[in-house]
Amino acid sequence: MAKAKSVFFCKECGAESPKWMGQCPACKAWDSMVEEPVAPKAKGMKLPAAGTAKKAVPEKLSEIKSHEDTRIITGVEELDRVLGGGIVDSSLVLVGGDPGIGKSTLLLQVCRILAAMKIDVLYISGEESVRQIKMRADRLGKFDGDPEILSENNLDNIEELIVEKRPRVVVIDSIQTMFREDIAASPGSVSQVRETTGSLLRLAKGYGVTIFIVGHVTKEGVVAGPRVLEHMVDTVLYFEGDNSSDYRVLRAVKNRFGSTNEVGVFEMRQDGLREVKNPSEYMLAGTPVGEPGSVITATIEGTRPIMLEIQALCCQTSLNIPRRTSVGIDYNRVNLLMAVLEKKMGLKLSFCDAYVNVAGGMKVNEPALDLAIVMAILSSYTNKPLGEKTICFGEVGLTGEIRGVSQAEQRVAEAKQLGFEHIILPKVNMKTVKDCGLKLTGVGHVTELMRLF
Repeated sequence: MAKAKSVFFCKECGAESPKWMGQCPACKAWDSMVEEPVAPKAKGMKLPAAGTAKKAVPEKLSEIKSHEDTRIITGVEELDRVLGGGIVDSSLVLVGGDPGIGKSTLLLQVCRILAAMKIDVLYISGEESVRQIKMRADRLGKFDGDPEILSENNLDNIEELIVEKRPRVVVIDSIQTMFREDIAASPGSVSQVRETTGSLLRLAKGYGVTIFIVGHVTKEGVVAGPRVLEHMVDTVLYFEGDNSSDYRVLRAVKNRFGSTNEVGVFEMRQDGLREVKNPSEYMLAGTPVGEPGSVITATIEGTRPIMLEIQALCCQTSLNIPRRTSVGIDYNRVNLLMAVLEKKMGLKLSFCDAYVNVAGGMKVNEPALDLAIVMAILSSYTNKPLGEKTICFGEVGLTGEIRGVSQAEQRVAEAKQLGFEHIILPKVNMKTVKDCGLKLTGVGHVTELMRLF
């Protein structure tokens, strides 16, 4: 009996190698090569190009008619915003998230909406039986339409069914449970995920079917399987949130048909997910009044300004090395800003434990939050609260200068709409927002901040 051949694949980029290597030669990732049996050439169905049986031929750019992508408006404003204005026909959308975060619930709700619009929908689950899906559907409420449900793992059977029925929208839950019989590797392996995603991509583009695929995530928070999976799809959505909280954030990290880094906020209830149309009000709910260490700021997520509360707590340490903890903000960024305060303002933060938190569970990396983090640390260190109805935003450099930020007008407009009266912002942004009708205080260096308390 001939010895079964095997090759090594990189989990990060999908590169193939005949032998194991400590470092992937393609993406340079360490310890990412996994051994799998050689997969014979997939027998996948021969799909026509662009929905027609004719052979594809090149066209001159000047002769191609440009038009807006056909979109399905679901009516769920948070979802439509993240997708760039609705569901694009013939697109392949990847939805990732932690277990139990609500991925299946969200997509089943989308199926209910589309079925009510008389759109042919096929929901395929490789993890649950049709009865289990029916139980979840009953919790969501009445279905005005009647989407079709299938429990299947064999992608060959799924391909035949899609070609036969030609639904407009298909949901695959999840990609890690799908397999092809002609590939010896187990479901969820690099070979299976890559080949099944490639088959679904050909189905979407060849037959004009919009396909949503659910992807499990690893402990690092990225979709399990090769990173080539995210490169193959048109849109990548991450469903984030804490299982102990009722709120969920849907974030677009890749979108060929709209803005990236757009977010939608939902609330998990017993009867499913409900959209939160004003995230700023939710994020500021329960904000303490007159408490040191609490500062309000404005961040931009995609095209939308969102108000956040930055909390800081500084207390004398009892350890040889003071503790530094951050939640929702880059830990290294907080250390950098504290070093600037020690160097430029003479604060003895090396003798203090410091804890910084973004209230509400959001994760933000925008540099415009620097000034709010610095103000919160100063407020807690001096035990002096910042004035009421005050927000601040700006980027802080290593020399202590406060740099301007983009879209300052939108941030100020959102603050004005929510009733704030005082804005602390970089001096360079004063020109663009001087006629906003609010009290403006421009600052150019961190040494100017103590006078604001």
